[in-house]
Amino acid sequence: MRTLDPARTALVLVDLMDRIVAVPLAPRPGADALAVSLDLAAAFRRAGAPVVAVRVERPNVTEQPPGSELAAEVAAAADAVVVKRTIGGFQGTGLHELLQARGVDTLVFGGIATNLGVESTARAAADLGYELVFVEEAMTALTEAEHRAAVDLNLPRFGEVAGYADVRLG
Repeated sequence: MRTLDPARTALVLVDLMDRIVAVPLAPRPGADALAVSLDLAAAFRRAGAPVVAVRVERPNVTEQPPGSELAAEVAAAADAVVVKRTIGGFQGTGLHELLQARGVDTLVFGGIATNLGVESTARAAADLGYELVFVEEAMTALTEAEHRAAVDLNLPRFGEVAGYADVRLG
């Protein structure tokens, strides 16, 4: 993997909320994907690259379920928080405008679920012309089969799937 330019790269962490991290997930527990995501966030912050956290709110309800806020560590590490009401993080959220204002053209992804929130956000990002990198250990899904299908079949069509150790910011 090439070295990423921190002035043009953002880390996008999708749906790392307490209630989602706590769900039984595979191939790794949500806490493991969260820990890798937080390590990535610390590296991005040290390099001066932005960290954007995306969280979901259920539309048309008066109160969100308990645990609907970002995990506290994610909220503390985020330079910006985007609230989505669809599966993907771009529709009606201002995410694209936020990234464009910062001169970002490359996105590195982590989050839950690999095949839902992450993949949907990535599909829209690809349509918008962003270069994409997916950190395999920073993602997980409801089942290992769903995660593997996303990582092995779908996400490589939009960008590069990389290991945590392969992500380098210059």
